[in-house]
Amino acid sequence: MAEDDCTVQIPGADTACLAPVTQPYPRSPKMLHKAAAASVRYTQEQLSCILEELENESKRTDARIASLKKRQANLSGSAEVIEQQVRERFENMRLALEKDEQAALDMLEQDHRENSSKLTRLQQDWAQHLKLVRKHITTIKKLQESSAEGQQEVLAEDFSCNKKLDAAEGTIKLNEEKFQKLMKALGKISKQLQAQLQKKSLLLDSADVVIDKSTSHRQIKVMPRGRAMHISPEDSSASNQPQQFDQVYCALGSAAITAGQHYWEVDVHCCSAWAVGVAYSSLNRKGQDKSTKLGRNKLSWSLEFQDGNLSAWHNDRHVALSFRGGRGAPDKVGIFVNYKKGRVAFYDAESMKVLQEISAASTPVFERAYQFTEPLLPAFRFFKPRDWPSVPDHMEICDLSM
Repeated sequence: MAEDDCTVQIPGADTACLAPVTQPYPRSPKMLHKAAAASVRYTQEQLSCILEELENESKRTDARIASLKKRQANLSGSAEVIEQQVRERFENMRLALEKDEQAALDMLEQDHRENSSKLTRLQQDWAQHLKLVRKHITTIKKLQESSAEGQQEVLAEDFSCNKKLDAAEGTIKLNEEKFQKLMKALGKISKQLQAQLQKKSLLLDSADVVIDKSTSHRQIKVMPRGRAMHISPEDSSASNQPQQFDQVYCALGSAAITAGQHYWEVDVHCCSAWAVGVAYSSLNRKGQDKSTKLGRNKLSWSLEFQDGNLSAWHNDRHVALSFRGGRGAPDKVGIFVNYKKGRVAFYDAESMKVLQEISAASTPVFERAYQFTEPLLPAFRFFKPRDWPSVPDHMEICDLSM
C-alpha cells in the first residue's frame, strides 16, 4: 500500500490517516531573548542592588536637570545684564547726539533771533520814514488844492526826507558759511559713525594674526613680535627653509583658518606696491611661476596695488577697482573671511567701504559656487622695487584690541 502524503507517522500511534499537523515557525532571536529574559528569576539581594542603582541614577538625573535649569537661569540672567548694558551704551550715544543736536539748533536759533531782531528794528525805522513821507504827500496835495491867493510860501527843505541806506543792512543774514562748515562736519561725523558701527561688527570676529617667519622670503625682515615686516636688499637668512618662499617676496600667517569668521587689518601706507589676502597652506613656495603668486592660482585670493592700480585677484583673473575718486589705494586694508560660506571680502579699513567681495555669488569674473576645502592662512606680498628706496617698504598688522 502506497504511503499517504497527508499523514504523519507518530510513534505509538495508529498508522491510520490522521489530520495534518501544522509546524510552527522558529522563533526569532529577539523573541528567544525576550522569552529568556522573562524566565529570569532575581534574588532579593539582586533586586536590592538594582533598586539602589536605579535610585542613584534617579538622583543623578534630578541633579543634572537641576544643574541645567540653573544654567538656563544664569544664561537668561546674563543675557538680561548684557542687554541692559547694550541699551545703556546706545542710550549714552543717543543722549550725546541729542545734546549735540540741541546745541546746533540753539546756535541756529540764536543766530536767527539776533538777525531777525535787527531786521525788525530796520523795518520799524523804515516804517517811520514811510509815515513821514506819506505825511508830506498829504500836505503837498492839500497845498495844491488851495486857492492861489491863499497859497503860502513853503521852504523846499521842509519836505526833504530822503533816507540813506545803512551799509550794515546788507550784513544782516544767517552765518551761512559757519553753518555750511557745520553741515560738512556733521556729514563727516555721520560717515565715520557709520564706518565705526560697521567695523564694530567685524571687530567681534577680529583675529590675532602673526607672521610666520619660517615662510617669509629671506629678504623680508619680520619684527620680533611678528606683527610687522619690511623688504630689504639684504638676506635675513643664510639658506632656504622648507616652508619658505624662495623667489617671490611673500609671507604667510602662522594661524590657520579652518572654520568661523575672521577679520584683520593691514597697514600698507608705507608700502609702494603690495598684495594682501589669504591662501591655502598648500600654496607652492618654490619658484616664481603663477603657482607661487597671490591671486594667480586657485589656491589664493588677494587685493593688489601695483603701478598705481588697485585690483582683486583669484585664479589668475582680476577686477580693476576704482577708489576715492581716482586716488591710488587705501592706507589700511581690512580682510574678512567667512570660511563656511566660502567668502573673502576686502575693505578700506578707514571708511569701511567694501572694495571687493569674492564669493560664490559675487561676480562672474571669478569662479562661482566654490567652498574652502583646506586651511587658509593670511598672506602678504611685496613687489620688488625698481630702485631700493632709502626707507624700505613696510607692512604692519593693526592692533584691533578693544
